[in-house]
Amino acid sequence: QAQLVESGGGLVQAGGSLRLSCAVSGRTFSMYDVAWFRQAPGKEREFVAAIGWTGDKTLYADSVKGRFSISRDNGASTGYLEMNSLSPEDTGIYYCAIPQTPWTLLKQFSEGYFYWGQGTQVTVSS
Repeated sequence: QAQLVESGGGLVQAGGSLRLSCAVSGRTFSMYDVAWFRQAPGKEREFVAAIGWTGDKTLYADSVKGRFSISRDNGASTGYLEMNSLSPEDTGIYYCAIPQTPWTLLKQFSEGYFYWGQGTQVTVSS
């Protein structure tokens, strides 16, 4: 059973930055894509970014392109989401996720991911 633990959320002013981490255990991390999703109050969960298991392919939602950067450290079994130029619209709970099986094609829909973390709250004040 895989376990994912997010950290790094918090309260930040508009224009600020945060770096989220996703520590993965119970699976050989280097074999799995990692994705980040977020859910704002009263809204459905939405895709933010994903990185392939090789680390050389990434996907971003249009709303975060140029501001967010996803990366991974296979040695530390950890994925990261660097968030810059934050705005109040980025407020929400941020979740990381990995697929059920390794070596998959990179996806940006939630149904493509099976294991999820508990989420970390990001609040951006105006």
